[in-house]
Amino acid sequence: MSMVSLPGLQELIDSISRDRNLPKHAVQAALREALLKGYERYRRAQNLDKRTFDEEYFDNFEVELDVDDEGFRVLSTKTIVEEVNDPDHQIALREVQEFEAEAQLGSEVILDVTPEQRDFGRMAAMQTKQVLAQKLRDQQRQMIQEEFQDLESTVLQARVLRFERQSVIMAVNSGFGQPEVEAELPKREQLPNDNYRANATFKVYLKKVSQGQQRGPQLLVSRADAGLVVYLFANEVPEIEDEVVRIVAVAREANPPSRYVGPRTKIAVDTLERDVDPVGACIGARGSRIQVVVNELRGEKIDVIRWSPDPATYIANALSPARVDEVRLMNPDNRQTHVLVAEDQLSLAIGKEGQNVRLAARLTGWKIDIKDREKYDRAAEDTKFAELAAQYQAQAEAEAAEAAAADAEAESDYEDYEEDYETEQETEPTDLPV
Repeated sequence: MSMVSLPGLQELIDSISRDRNLPKHAVQAALREALLKGYERYRRAQNLDKRTFDEEYFDNFEVELDVDDEGFRVLSTKTIVEEVNDPDHQIALREVQEFEAEAQLGSEVILDVTPEQRDFGRMAAMQTKQVLAQKLRDQQRQMIQEEFQDLESTVLQARVLRFERQSVIMAVNSGFGQPEVEAELPKREQLPNDNYRANATFKVYLKKVSQGQQRGPQLLVSRADAGLVVYLFANEVPEIEDEVVRIVAVAREANPPSRYVGPRTKIAVDTLERDVDPVGACIGARGSRIQVVVNELRGEKIDVIRWSPDPATYIANALSPARVDEVRLMNPDNRQTHVLVAEDQLSLAIGKEGQNVRLAARLTGWKIDIKDREKYDRAAEDTKFAELAAQYQAQAEAEAAEAAAADAEAESDYEDYEEDYETEQETEPTDLPV
């Protein structure tokens, strides 16, 4: 069998495997695909009779690597026929019977069609090089996707590599001893208090593993996602790890709309154990546990509050550190509430540029209006909400009546259609004329 020599093949495979963190079998598979594309380029260049080769024309060809002898062969699977119309896919029975007397029509044979060393020219070699680079990139993307797919929504250790536009490119790995791969930390996922200097390390939340043939890192990581806060507390508070304390909800504003307001998080916790204080467990003795989380988030303010099945109590807790006098659930259906506080607690309940009440609303899922207790007119507010409730009720009844009318009209149209169809069936002749 003939062979095209590739000096240094073994060293090339080892080098690519080492530099790109790919297994050798993946490198060999990419190299075989690239060499096959190079052979296709060679055949197209040798096409003197200007035949048309479609995309599937070379599907019966394959490349065999010989690592020990440092070369490759091209093999073609051909069908045995009586008369050959396509020599690339067929071979005459009489030719096969010269070396295989029992050959039969319709069977397949594998033949060596390797070109001469000098014929596999510069253009074919360039095509091979280009395809190899693309196939290796595809192999790397596939490896990253398989390696990190199960790690989505988990936290990884990351190291800053470089900066591209407003994004930080970081190195992460999937476990001890695994090679590092690149991940992107976009501007919107960064924390304003972080100092992303080269080689600095951070804990990051793996938000998404991208698929497809996109350029650049496939991993999207975040420092601003609420999942990072959940992980840090679970890692620091044994009661959460043991499921004695559970995190019910998290509301985080890692990148506030104003630069005058710092990042802040509210986290609601609960427990079924009577002897366990879930808030105290998360804070720790003298704030030791929560301080570890705050330090990792570079000083972000964190409020740990007790969850309650009673909406009024839960809302009052969520507005911590403000003291709430009363919570009035004005419209439970639309989850609207008025919270009454003393005048000196008004600004604290609202928070700087509304951040505290905004986070409390996200945490509880209620629309919260902070009201001054002394200036609050109960009768006027009750009348206002009663009128609004009446409007909503009238609107809902009108929409229901309109929907019922539409259904009735559709039903009537269907009945008319059925009557017309039955009439047509009765008037049509049942026997065909002879």
